[in-house]
Amino acid sequence: MGAPELNFHRSPFYDESSSSQRFVADLLSKANIAINGSRPWDIQFNAHGVIEQALAKGNLGLGEAYMSGAWDAQHLDDFFFRLLRSGVTDEIKPHKLLFHHVRSRLVNLQTAKRAFQVGEKHYDLGNDFYAAMLDSRMTYTCGYWKDATTLDAAQEAKLDLVCRKLGLEPGMRVLDIGCGWGSFMAYAAENYGVECVGLTISREQTEYGKRLMTQGLPVEFRLKDYREETEQFDRIVSIGMFEHVGHKNYREFMDVATRCLKDDGLFLLHTIGKNVRSSTPDPWIDRYIFPNGELPALGHIADAVEERFIVEDLHNFGADYDKTLMAWHRNFEANWHRFSESYGERFYRMWRYYLLSCAGSFRARDIQLWQWVLSKQGVLGGYHRVS
Repeated sequence: MGAPELNFHRSPFYDESSSSQRFVADLLSKANIAINGSRPWDIQFNAHGVIEQALAKGNLGLGEAYMSGAWDAQHLDDFFFRLLRSGVTDEIKPHKLLFHHVRSRLVNLQTAKRAFQVGEKHYDLGNDFYAAMLDSRMTYTCGYWKDATTLDAAQEAKLDLVCRKLGLEPGMRVLDIGCGWGSFMAYAAENYGVECVGLTISREQTEYGKRLMTQGLPVEFRLKDYREETEQFDRIVSIGMFEHVGHKNYREFMDVATRCLKDDGLFLLHTIGKNVRSSTPDPWIDRYIFPNGELPALGHIADAVEERFIVEDLHNFGADYDKTLMAWHRNFEANWHRFSESYGERFYRMWRYYLLSCAGSFRARDIQLWQWVLSKQGVLGGYHRVS
């Protein structure tokens, strides 16, 4: 690709005499992004102050400016892919996020008292809303696209992959920590003959889960924090919940898993992860999407597992989350007319920013998706990888 066309003279919202605005323009050019350029990933300014907000508050300022309509990019996912892949975001040190950084490092934001906040703010938005965005099973985690061409197929492939990695057999009892709307439990019960108990901190998900139980499936939803569970199970699975645990609680989470898993059992942990241990949670995601969330680094999980589990297998298919998020975005756009009056334009831009910025992040390999298979004593003869 050629050099970007920096057509600043067309924009009444860009001041070439401003050193801060020139600094940002130079950074964007390193990512092959132009201000008011003609390509679908170029940023278009619609108001003053976007650059100042981004420099002061990082992605929090950039996201809030987008939510207010101050800027656009036709292909927002591609904008973030180029921005993150180039590494230029490392050159911005937002001066108004010091408190956020200190708070995330020193304060336990994921205590039992805080555990239900993310359920109330995010997962309880409405079952109809999520049903319109997700696959037919309402699986709100990364699909497995190895041999799949549709969202439904990718999610079913992921659920089956988990079942096979766990070696499920009829009659086993399985604990699902962070069960969502029960897609894994229903699939495992229907196809592998197991009984499942799911833990969730969402009242909406619990209400939805009661429908599965009325269909005669051997699944049980428990509205409770994971720290309260004491029953033992043949297998444990946690798909997309560890992102809500927080670094101060990783070892306690593994203690709970150790307590609840039989000695000859297996535990599969499916989680998004970050590349750098010392980085702090994204402030925009924390404020608007997943309050009190935190992505673990590989070392965080390894430290928490030590003296508790043996790592049998580690599988990274983070690139598949890009495809999953783009599929969710297509569904969201196709069904937005059903929710626009209730949720409003600001929510629409917030949700679009969430889905597409995350898709760009996974595409750039800035964040990952890991599946860990853990055992308490080690599988005799070795664990045989399933793919």
